Parts: sequence; C-alpha cells; structure tokens
Amino acid sequence: MAGRFAPRPTRTTVRGGHVAVPGGASGGVPRQAVAAGKVRTVVPDGPLDLGLVLGPLRRGPGDPTFRAMPDGSVWRACRTPAGAGTLRVSVRGAEVRGEAWGPGAEWLLEQLPELLGAADDPSVFVPRHRLVAVARHRRPGLRLTRTGLVLESLIPSILEQKVTTDEAYRAWRLLVRKYGEPAPGPAPGRMCVMPDAGTWRVIPSWEWHRAGVDNKRASTILRAVRVAARMEEAVRMSPAQAQARLEVVPGVGPWTSAEVVQRSHGAADAVTVGDLHLPGIVGWALAGDRDADDSVMLELLEPYAGQRHRAARLILLSGRVPARRAPRMPRGDIGRL
Repeated sequence: MAGRFAPRPTRTTVRGGHVAVPGGASGGVPRQAVAAGKVRTVVPDGPLDLGLVLGPLRRGPGDPTFRAMPDGSVWRACRTPAGAGTLRVSVRGAEVRGEAWGPGAEWLLEQLPELLGAADDPSVFVPRHRLVAVARHRRPGLRLTRTGLVLESLIPSILEQKVTTDEAYRAWRLLVRKYGEPAPGPAPGRMCVMPDAGTWRVIPSWEWHRAGVDNKRASTILRAVRVAARMEEAVRMSPAQAQARLEVVPGVGPWTSAEVVQRSHGAADAVTVGDLHLPGIVGWALAGDRDADDSVMLELLEPYAGQRHRAARLILLSGRVPARRAPRMPRGDIGRL
C-alpha cells in the first residue's frame, strides 16, 4: 500500500499515499503544448517528491482535474479566485518549473511555492516509533501541500462520505466532465475545470442521481455552494477555525472538514476521525491493535501532537496494514434504480 504496493486506490491510500509520477526525461512541454504560458521557477529548500506532495489532490485515476504524465510532469486544472486556470508542474534538476494558462494563471503561479509545501516545515517532526522513523527516512520528499482553495476539496470530500471510493470518484468524474469547462491552455485531453458555485447550484436532481449521488450528499453540496464565498474565506483562518466554519454547514462533520484543511491549509495536525479504515491501520502499525477506534488512534498519535496528520501519512506510506478479514464493501450505483 501507498508506495510499496500497487492496490486499488482507496480513500486512505490516496490520502496518505503517492501518485506515481513516472521518471524519465524531465524535458519539455508535451507535443500538444504549442501555446506558451506564464512561467515561474521555484527552488525548494529541501528534498521534494512531486508525487507525494501533489498526490492527495487527485480524486482517482480518472480525475479530470489532475493528470500525471509520462515525462514526470503533473497537470492541475483549477477554479481560482481569478477564474479558471491550468498549471503544469515539472522538476528540472534542483528547480521546479510551473507553467500556467488561463485567467487564473497568475494566481496559480503566485501560490506555487505553497502548493509545493513551502509553508510546511517537516524538520519540526520528531518520530516516536521506529516504523514512523523508517518511513520518514525512505520518503524525505514528503511535504504537505497548501492549495489555498476550499471548494475544490470540500465538494469531492462530501462525495466520498459513506460510500466506496469507486463510487465517489465516478460521481466526481461524471459531474465535472459534464458541467465543468475545458481546462485552459494545452492541457492533456479531456481535462476540465470544476464547475463554479452557480453551476453546482443548478445541476438537476436527476443528474445527481445518474452520477450515483444520493440526496443527502447532493443537498450538503448545495448548502455549501450557496455560501461559497464564506467557505473560501476559511482559507485565511487557522485550520481549527476553518474546520469550525466548514462544520456550520449541515452535513459537513469532522471527517469532511479534516479532509479539506489537510489540502487547503496544509494542516499538519488535522488528523481524520470517523474514517472506516484509518484507526485500524494506525492501531495495527503502532500497537498491533487492528480493532482500534478513533479514541485509541488519537491516544496513539498523542506523542505527535501538532503533527498528527503527517504521522498518519507516514504510517500509511510504511505499508504496514492489517490483513483484510472481510470482503470489500460492495459498490452501489443508485443511478441504475
């Protein structure tokens, strides 16, 4: 799991794991990139693994807003405060090159250092368990990204509530491709920018149903986008204050708010509670307790107070997970009803 194996993507493997960014030529823009974009070069202050840093932003292998290319570059299609934008990030030696297109290009390049983890300080993390220390040693390029965007993490996190990741990823893919807009610039084929708040509000009920989204999750998203500006304001708050702001929306609880601030704020201490798998994985890795619940998990992570999310990611990257004892949760599709 998460860098050691190649399992089917799950909520925990994607959150704590690694998007494979193939090696090879760190070379130039793909053949379809004929239009020059705005460019910014960043020199990280330490090791940086592009797949580990940006991997949590991908919502499944078919995510229309995220693409890892064979040349080692990563593409993101975003809806920024300045409008739609496309960002291509590639590593060239000790430098990271960002190239952006669209109305949101300047905003994306301004945020590029924080996207690459410049606001994160991994040096403050002190491993308290051998397994965590080994995982950190093997993954020195792990940095916590900070996107500065709330809705782009909030909406897919709501879609992931109480369903399999396959169902959530399918819903995100179908809705973004149908109601989003083509990514600006020479983005790889079929990449899209997610819909704006106004478009989310007018998606017909039957389209939610066809995408496999039940009324509870659809209603939560509609409540969130009605106060989209207030949600985006949370990015200027501390992670704890931002979580409190998000949880004002009925249907958004601690699990969802933690998943959001981990990405929007780069929150190193926002450990996910209420997850189906994470407590058992942490319990098994640190204490041999595969039946650990949230309270046990939080107790085990207490030595990492202030860095609990980083500790959980390193545990996931270690690959030490309990053997499966039951079949996978069956995938549902209410769109067929």
